[in-house]
Amino acid sequence: RWQHPVRGMVPPMQFIPFAEQTGFVRQLTLWMFETTARAWPALRKLGLERVSINLSARDLMDAELPAKLDALLVKHGVPARAFCLEITESAIMDEPQRAEATLNALSAAGFKLSIDDFGTGYSSLAYLKRLPVDELKIDKSFVMSMESDLDDAVIVKSTIDLAHNLGLTVVA
Repeated sequence: RWQHPVRGMVPPMQFIPFAEQTGFVRQLTLWMFETTARAWPALRKLGLERVSINLSARDLMDAELPAKLDALLVKHGVPARAFCLEITESAIMDEPQRAEATLNALSAAGFKLSIDDFGTGYSSLAYLKRLPVDELKIDKSFVMSMESDLDDAVIVKSTIDLAHNLGLTVVA
C-alpha cells in the first residue's frame, strides 16, 4: 500500500504493474525490504515474529538478489527468519530454472518462502515438490466462494491436503 501525500491510499494494483513494466520493481522491492528491516526492532517489540514481503518475477531473475538482501540483513542486524518472501505461482513459471536457483539461495540463507495466489497459475506439481517453499497461500478466488461453490470447496480441501502431505503450511 502506498500512502501518497495528495492521492491518499493508492492500492498496489494501481502502481505495481507500472513498476514491473519499467523494471523499477527491483528498486521498490529493495526499498520495501530495507524499510521493513529498519522497522524490525519496533515490530518485534509489538510481538511480530515475521514479516511478509512480495517478490516479483523480475526480482526472481536477479541472481544477485540473495546477496543484496543479505547485505541489508547485516546492515540492520535482522535475521533472515524474520522474513517470509512471497512469490506468485506465475512469477516462478516465467523462468522456472532461474527462479528455482534464486529460491534455493534464499532458502539456504534462512528466509521462509511462500507461493502466493496458488491455484491461478500454471505451475507444475513437479516444480512444487522441488522448490524449497514452506507455505502455500491459496488464491482468494477459491476461498471466497467455497461456501457457495462445491467445486471451489473441493479445490481448497485438495490443495490443503496436498500441501500438508508435502510438509507445507497453508494459508487460505
